[in-house]
Amino acid sequence: MNKIDILIPVIEKDLEVLSYVIDSARKHIRHPLGEIFVVAPESCKIRKLSSEKNCKFINENSVLPITKKDIVYSPKKRNTYIDRSGWLFQQFLKLSGDTLSMNEGFLVLDADTVLIRPHVFERDKKSVLFFRSLYYKPYFETYKRLLGEDAAGPAQHIFFVSHYMYFKKKRLQELKKRIEFKHQTDWYTAVLNSMNKNQWDSFSEFETYGNFMMKNHLSEIILKPRQNLSLTRNRLKDISKIEKKLANKYKIRSVSFHDWKK
Repeated sequence: MNKIDILIPVIEKDLEVLSYVIDSARKHIRHPLGEIFVVAPESCKIRKLSSEKNCKFINENSVLPITKKDIVYSPKKRNTYIDRSGWLFQQFLKLSGDTLSMNEGFLVLDADTVLIRPHVFERDKKSVLFFRSLYYKPYFETYKRLLGEDAAGPAQHIFFVSHYMYFKKKRLQELKKRIEFKHQTDWYTAVLNSMNKNQWDSFSEFETYGNFMMKNHLSEIILKPRQNLSLTRNRLKDISKIEKKLANKYKIRSVSFHDWKK
């Protein structure tokens, strides 16, 4: 089984879930684990938890030539302009995992998602990518502008926004080089220029990588349904009971404790 690293971007609002996320990764990922990178804004609290959990803290401003302050993205929602620069910057951090990981593959895991069943992300040298059935047009429109090709997922109702994604470094680098060649600029600048900035959600890092793999390297991937459940954070204290019931009886793979789900 190949060794993989894990990248978890996080901000303080998700700190209450982070320890569960890290513990679940160590318990349920069946690969030898390299580094667990906790990528975050400078924070004593996050640094402390990272140290306690034997993870490597990475200041998010050290990863890319740009920071959140360089991103202008404030779409309108319910007659109010909402700053979404942090949301977008976190996606850029995920797509920069190849600059941090020393292994051939790395897993990006959302900081609010706890694994509750065993996971393998590579079989017979093929990447295991998890998906759900959904259609969200703005992501596919941005994909076409970025790469000059239609996304492959919509025709099969495959949607890759599934709270975690396994990246092969060489394929991620290939994706970014193709974007840069087409647009003659840095890949993150190309994304910013290709998005509809009036749209609330106009780009997805997971959707872009997953469709690129489906379109260009289908023989290198295995698709599996994500089987995720969303719960409120007051259920965190019951995680052991939740894991036992949902994983065993209903075959749920992961549980997400979103901050917005009150």
